[in-house]
Amino acid sequence: MEPYSAGFLSLLPPVLAVILALKTKEVYSSLIFGIMSGALIYSFMSGGDSLIRPIEVSVEILSAKFDLKIAIFCALLGALISVINASGGIREYGNWARKKLQTRRKALFSTMFLGIVIFIDDYFNCLTVGTVMKPVTDAQKISREKLAFIIDSTAAPICIIAPISSWAVAVSSNLTTEASSETPFMIFISCIPWNFYAIFCLCFVLLVIALDFDFGPMRRAEQRHQESLEEQAGREDSHVLQDNGVKAKASGTISDILIPICSLITATALAMLYTGGFWKDGEAFHSAVQAMGASDPSFSLILGALVGLLAAFLKYIPKRISTMDDFMKNAVRGAQNMLPAIIILMLAWTLSGVTRELLEAPKFIGSLISADNGMVAALLPAFAFILSGFLSFAVGTAWGTFGILIPIIISVFEAVFPGNSEYLYIVLSATLAGSVFGDHCSPISDTTILSSAGAGCEHVSHVGTQLPYSIFIAAVSLLGYLMAGFTRSLSASLIFSLAVLLGGLLMIRSRVQRKAQTENAEKA
Repeated sequence: MEPYSAGFLSLLPPVLAVILALKTKEVYSSLIFGIMSGALIYSFMSGGDSLIRPIEVSVEILSAKFDLKIAIFCALLGALISVINASGGIREYGNWARKKLQTRRKALFSTMFLGIVIFIDDYFNCLTVGTVMKPVTDAQKISREKLAFIIDSTAAPICIIAPISSWAVAVSSNLTTEASSETPFMIFISCIPWNFYAIFCLCFVLLVIALDFDFGPMRRAEQRHQESLEEQAGREDSHVLQDNGVKAKASGTISDILIPICSLITATALAMLYTGGFWKDGEAFHSAVQAMGASDPSFSLILGALVGLLAAFLKYIPKRISTMDDFMKNAVRGAQNMLPAIIILMLAWTLSGVTRELLEAPKFIGSLISADNGMVAALLPAFAFILSGFLSFAVGTAWGTFGILIPIIISVFEAVFPGNSEYLYIVLSATLAGSVFGDHCSPISDTTILSSAGAGCEHVSHVGTQLPYSIFIAAVSLLGYLMAGFTRSLSASLIFSLAVLLGGLLMIRSRVQRKAQTENAEKA
């Protein structure tokens, strides 16, 4: 199919999908409507048949964009979660964690810590943290929306500032420029301190947990969760430990969950080194960092999940924790439970393909930025942040966004500010930060979808509760980039922005407390 430059109409399908998803609270029909609207625009503009052609276009895009490796990994991870749950290991881990993590703060801090530790890949982060921490957060009566938010906020944000991650290679592959003598990987390292959104996102999570408050839709979700638990007193564990129709054993050991999960993590890291050529003779990669950057993360995740399942099999079958028949049935059931998440991913990939490949939204965005070569130099980081955030939100992918915008940003920068490599790092960092922001709050983003799946949270509810938090962090980041554009000082920009972040949260907390006091007085 030949692409058609639809101009501003190229952004209509994702915008419609987002509006419908937030309005109807139903993501499947919203994504389908967005896909079909884009296919209709393409068919009408290109002169094709208006009845059959849109369906044909949608199917062809789905076939081209469908990532089988990610779908297989989701199914394998669902199978692993199911067999671990059936072993009783999660029940025992939940009992252990409840004794050690006896407060909400400890449970939330532990979730954040685990999210930061698993920095290799955002997909792996989302599903693994959710699996491990659900029993702990449920025991402390923390809503699934809050869990999904912490998972999502420590997935892409930590991966984009981790030198050893699948994101490092995705960014580095687009960082070829004559404005700097450094290698693409070293340019990526230089951009890390200026990635304000990722840094402030982690700081925001830390402060919200430490200050122990929520606001907006998240506060209402927490209140609804507490009210629901009060109505179902004494049954708070049933939906956690026997989730998705899998009946857990009456007893288990912590090793029943630790051995498969640790095997999964270790095998994934080793697989990334292997697929990156770390042990191959004659390869150019002589360090673990370089090999990680050149790895195939999707295939590595599949290998890691298979090793995790094998470890569970060798642990459960010989010790009669599970029979062969039960093990296979639970594995199949777990894979089936991941089908809703896989379907959402399929639809999101298709919508992204229609928007990017068929209607050429990147070309339209590129024409806007390329036409503005006379922009004020000090506003360039802020402009790059806003533009990349908007595009990432619309198409639902950070990788695609910085793959689109970084070459454009570099070409514009080299024409306007030749030889100014230090300022280039600020502008590139703003582009990366905006891409993560849009990815973080977009309903059609892979990581947003997988965070919902990992936490066992309704997808639209996760999007709605997280959006105000993401916008607040983005506003602080934007102020930071405005300061950076005028001062070119990292310390001044960080100190100013962190002060705004803390001051803003304290003001919101004070307002929330006054509102709570008023509500309590009215009830009394």
